[in-house]
Amino acid sequence: MSAIWLNQEAFDRLALELEQLTTVGRAEIVGRIEAARAEGDLKENGGYHAAKDEQGKMEARIRQLTEMLKNAHVGTEPVDASRVAPGTVVTAHIHGDEEKFLLGSREIAAGTDLDVYSEQSPMGQAIMGLEAGDTTTFTAPSGAEIAVEIIAIEPFTG
Repeated sequence: MSAIWLNQEAFDRLALELEQLTTVGRAEIVGRIEAARAEGDLKENGGYHAAKDEQGKMEARIRQLTEMLKNAHVGTEPVDASRVAPGTVVTAHIHGDEEKFLLGSREIAAGTDLDVYSEQSPMGQAIMGLEAGDTTTFTAPSGAEIAVEIIAIEPFTG
């Protein structure tokens, strides 16, 4: 996983989620698996299979959070909003439509209604470093060339 930008609030929230999952979450799921196992035949035990499925999803989230936090660049200072960068909210004309979005990680936009684009996405790569008034194009996964004009850039305040 490549580095991602997180503000301090998002980093703290994700660290807390990871701690909860690795302690309380694991203990709860183990308890549910043991209780379901005690019911007998595991082949037709829906509670057991549901708990095992939930355990797999939880472990995947733990791995994701661990990797994300390990590779996080925590922005403690205000983001320079003179250019498009991770942690900026960008207003742009994209293929003729005006859109406002956060460039960065979905994890930092939790609780907002902003769309989020990764800086590693085709559009993110194309607009990185641009200033208000700049235009560019990028190739979408569908193969279409999409025009982007940067209208405004502001720091994400959460």
